[in-house]
Amino acid sequence: MPKVKIDGVEMEVPAGITVLQACELAGIEIPRFCYHERLSIAGNCRMCLVEIKPGPPKPQASCALPVADKQEIFTQTPMVQKARNGVMEFLLINHPLDCPICDQGGECDLQDQAMGYGFDRSRFHENKRAVPDKELGPLVKTSMNRCIHCTRCIRFATEVAGVEELGATGRGESMEVTTYVEHALSTELAGNLVDLCPVGALTSKPYAFEARSWELSKTESVDVMDALGSNIRIDTRGAQVMRVLPRLNDEVNEEWISDKTRHAIDGLRHQRLDRPYVRRGGKLVEATWDEAFGAIEAKLKGLDGTKVAAITGDQCDAESMVALKDLMTALGSPSVDCRQDGAKLEAGVRGSYIFNAGVHGIDKADAILLIGSDPRRESPVLNARLRKRYLSGHCVIATIGPAADLTYPAERLGAGPATLRDLVDGKLGFLEKLKAAKHPLIVVGMGALARADGAAVLALARDLAEQLKAVRADWNGFAVLHTAAARVAGLDLGLVPGEGGRDVAGILAGCEKREIDVVYLLAADELDMGRLGKAFVIYQGHHGDAGAHRADVVLPGAAYTEKPGTYVNTEGRVQLGQRAGYPPGDARQDWAVLRALSERLEKTLPYDSLEQVRARLVAVNPSFAVLDRQAAGAWGEFGKGGAVSDAPFVSPVANFYMTCPISRASRTMADCTASRVQLMAAE
Repeated sequence: MPKVKIDGVEMEVPAGITVLQACELAGIEIPRFCYHERLSIAGNCRMCLVEIKPGPPKPQASCALPVADKQEIFTQTPMVQKARNGVMEFLLINHPLDCPICDQGGECDLQDQAMGYGFDRSRFHENKRAVPDKELGPLVKTSMNRCIHCTRCIRFATEVAGVEELGATGRGESMEVTTYVEHALSTELAGNLVDLCPVGALTSKPYAFEARSWELSKTESVDVMDALGSNIRIDTRGAQVMRVLPRLNDEVNEEWISDKTRHAIDGLRHQRLDRPYVRRGGKLVEATWDEAFGAIEAKLKGLDGTKVAAITGDQCDAESMVALKDLMTALGSPSVDCRQDGAKLEAGVRGSYIFNAGVHGIDKADAILLIGSDPRRESPVLNARLRKRYLSGHCVIATIGPAADLTYPAERLGAGPATLRDLVDGKLGFLEKLKAAKHPLIVVGMGALARADGAAVLALARDLAEQLKAVRADWNGFAVLHTAAARVAGLDLGLVPGEGGRDVAGILAGCEKREIDVVYLLAADELDMGRLGKAFVIYQGHHGDAGAHRADVVLPGAAYTEKPGTYVNTEGRVQLGQRAGYPPGDARQDWAVLRALSERLEKTLPYDSLEQVRARLVAVNPSFAVLDRQAAGAWGEFGKGGAVSDAPFVSPVANFYMTCPISRASRTMADCTASRVQLMAAE
């Protein structure tokens, strides 16, 4: 390790790091605009100048200079101070004086560093340059007069998002950041450009002129728009969610979030259920909680438990699911299912339904096979991790499933389960690459499992993992990529049919045959409601979506931003979501609604507080006792061997921007959908 002296203090630093990183290790903050630890080094802004001895008698850019043994680094000399002041003066020459109307105001790197390194007046009296704004789509607003040419946005789009649509034209004062041919950005990660921009050149279009940062209350929570469980910060003003920003978690989402996570929140303001409803005379009419519970009590009174069923949705918290399971058990119903898409996953063997390697395990994989998965649409942030692994080299990637632009090269072996069987039987050459890999990774998506032969496909994937010796003490390369945030928690809690019980397909078939009389839908909207027949439907949720339209009784619940909840992501990591606001009107936390209903039905659940419900979670499955830790699950027999269909795998996500009641109620997501349709038509 090289020894360096920083401002007179000698220290050892890791070999290969830059001078800027060495200064940070020493606790010295170096100003910068273009440098970002997750992007390639550009050396554009020159704000990070330091003095180096031995070296040339001039300041040098610390972000692009590697450390060397016996190097002396000076960060506060008169030469450095004068150089930084000069750079700041040049940066501000053309910058407009519009801080009072800029959405970046109050959290702007240029503002902060101008306070430390800027002058109190300008010596530039010529006309400032004028740059036309660019149209980047419905999410990113541009004010290119403010751009300081740091190129962070260009590097992010090219390196992380994998969409080479941003670039620079011209030189000097004529330089412009542009899309060359003006069109909306075709990436699901566009909102991260706003976070990266150190000035107000790129700001959030839906959030424009809505609020200032100091007006907002900030709550750390977890995203439920997909199964990755991205760590987020929810900013609220009063009861209204104003914006969602990413939180740093290197093991999950690094510091990125998808556009749906960030911008679907305006759907929380529309089509909300804020009071109970009961169907009378063929129409849903407003009711009190007592009337709604009374209608349910009258229907369930004397009804055999086998004629009652329950289905949970994709965004439910673990507390509400365990309460529903306990209530159904008390009613004598074995027909409970958390797999509303019909995924052929079993609850017994945890290693069969989680992403065992963990998201961070992608960084170690040297051969990756995607089976029935389009991660770009199903989990864009995880897809960016796959791209990052590809760019780092020495990793081959192949897919079995739909043809898709994943933002990185991937060999397409075939379209369906027949190709997977050929691979297992050694008929495809990619098997040799998998066998040669030290850390092979097999990713199975819902496109392969949510179909009639899903159990047979799962068994084939397990056979392949065992054949490759991908499951061993130091590595578990069998990974399931979920699309539902609630799925892993539901399987952990055993929300699958008990003895003699029905799964989702069986429940719908039973409703059609009038063998099921009552169906309880806990925020389950992704079903064919027409197949519920004449069944009495109880819908508990937060939006007036498909389930509420079909329901006979509607019980208003809380959305994920309005309740504390436990969620388990696709890799089996237990995380806590916090309450950022309160549900509207008479809506209540879901577990509390179920607890109150159980008392009315004289099947009182044995918990009265959130702490007691969470103790129940741990009692059902000890994995809930350990927060924010990922580990491979237990391995065993799972899946069912048998014939597979010739039908190709199809991604369960047809439209990335509309996958749940919240995103379907979002006007911003509707604009994104229209923009993407227009872009595809132009292509």
